[in-house]
Amino acid sequence: VKFFELLTTSYKIIQLRIFKVARPAFLRSDRATLAHGKSNERKGVEVSNLLRLIGRRLIALPIMIIGVTILVFFLMALSPIDQAYSVLGENASEAQVQQYREEHGLNDPVLVQYGNFMVGLVQGDLGTYGANSASVADRIASDLPVTLQLTFMGLIIAVVLAVILGVISALYRDRWPDQVIRIFSIAFIATPSFWLAVLLILLFSSMLQLLPASGPLPSFTSDPGGWMARMAMPAFALAVPVIGQLTRVIRTSMVEELDKDYVRTALGAGIPKGIVVARNVLRNALITPVTVLGLRIGYLIGGAVVIEVIFNLPGMGMAIISGIQSNYTMLVQGVVLCVAFTFII
Repeated sequence: VKFFELLTTSYKIIQLRIFKVARPAFLRSDRATLAHGKSNERKGVEVSNLLRLIGRRLIALPIMIIGVTILVFFLMALSPIDQAYSVLGENASEAQVQQYREEHGLNDPVLVQYGNFMVGLVQGDLGTYGANSASVADRIASDLPVTLQLTFMGLIIAVVLAVILGVISALYRDRWPDQVIRIFSIAFIATPSFWLAVLLILLFSSMLQLLPASGPLPSFTSDPGGWMARMAMPAFALAVPVIGQLTRVIRTSMVEELDKDYVRTALGAGIPKGIVVARNVLRNALITPVTVLGLRIGYLIGGAVVIEVIFNLPGMGMAIISGIQSNYTMLVQGVVLCVAFTFII
């Protein structure tokens, strides 16, 4: 009996040790498998959501493009300007006007004209303008790179200054650097780009004579210094409102990240604050500003059209102005469509 009791007790001890030692290993294995499965499931959901978003955008893109073409075409069709007289001149005879109308389909119904316009648009033909029948597509091809260059330079200035000011403002939260940067960011948001452009011309061109306000735009590859000097004031005037908006967004995101537990844990573990901010906080805080920046690119393109007129840059803005002044409806129509397509895409 005693031997049986001892055997039973030994069996229970062995079973208890197996439960205490081996079972947690099984649990850890099960938990790891479960966590891996959840991670794969989460990644699958994220990929599915991304593909669904891309699909919705691809479906909506042609609808928006067609809507823009309808809006622009019919607004220009309602214009009282007669294309025949704007090309041939006011002294053109009635026979010449009627011949021009027949050749360019201006006597057709509006829907037929829109159909012909869409066929030409798909083929890359946006029509002609002027007495010498210059191609609208060629004019856009020569002027659009200038607008994109101005937009890209303004974007770089806005991103660099906004990141620097936003990070400094968040690190010195509620202290005098933060207060000063917040005041300047509000002032930047409230400053119109065209008004700031005039002030920059008065200061740097008229008074200090440091930067040119007009003149030919040199090529960046042949004369990078001249190109930078010519683009400096327009790009800065274009970027100032975006700097104010991005600075506030970056500051808010940085403050939210700095208040999270992982930052306090890392700092408590002795990791330098600069490393924590540069490697973790800033990377996580830039998600929202990048989204906002994507929405502001359209503003930069639209603002570049106005800034080009002030600084006499040969871009899309000057093309629109020349088309309006000369009553070239096809040129205005093509440039507006190109700007709208760039913004949509």
